[in-house]
Amino acid sequence: MTSDVLLNKIAIIERCLSRIEEEYRGHEQELDSNYTRQDSIILNLQRACEASIDAAMHLVRVCKLGVPQESRDAFDMLGKDSLLKPQYSEMNNWMQTLN
Repeated sequence: MTSDVLLNKIAIIERCLSRIEEEYRGHEQELDSNYTRQDSIILNLQRACEASIDAAMHLVRVCKLGVPQESRDAFDMLGKDSLLKPQYSEMNNWMQTLN
């Protein structure tokens, strides 16, 4: 079931998480005053979230699970169809803040 779309989204997420790690580790003390680092972390976190949503929506479409009305619905659908581990589908509560 792995498609080029999913592989691309996974690569984006991994790159974003790596950039967040680079900006944060070893710079914890200056994070309060370094707005460039803050912006980089926020931007990469946003990109990782968007790529996760895109991947979930893609899987819902490919697996013909229905039509999600909101981003978090895609994660619910994947969880109900056992395509996503329960602990991950429960994380959709944080998705509410993105909608």
